[in-house]
Amino acid sequence: MKVLDLQCGHQHGFEGWFASEDDFVSQLERGLVSCPLCGDARIEKKLSAPRLNLRAARSDPGASQAALQAQMLSTLRRMVAESEDVGERFAAQARAMHHGEVERRNIRGQTTPREALELLEEGVDVLPLPPLPALKETLQ
Repeated sequence: MKVLDLQCGHQHGFEGWFASEDDFVSQLERGLVSCPLCGDARIEKKLSAPRLNLRAARSDPGASQAALQAQMLSTLRRMVAESEDVGERFAAQARAMHHGEVERRNIRGQTTPREALELLEEGVDVLPLPPLPALKETLQ
């Protein structure tokens, strides 16, 4: 697994997890890599120091699984903190942004699977998220 520090054209930084460098390049060339915050597909790798912790992975495979789950939860929490909850108006707001009727911004909310599929068919980028555990601390 290759973890890359990436940045979109709007300077949003995020991590990308890929099977290999070739996998990253292939996905990038096919337009499959985009910013999780704004959807921008102008992505570039940022400089980062690789870290391989092979000894820990060999001694306790569950530890790497727990670390991955913690990282994923942290990413989801960050996405929630950096977006506006529009509730059940999600589909309408996403369409309005897609058609330029309202200013683009990071939103989250609820919609039916059918509405989500219709948005995707219309070319609106949506990302279904799993329910997050109750957040008992502040999002920072």
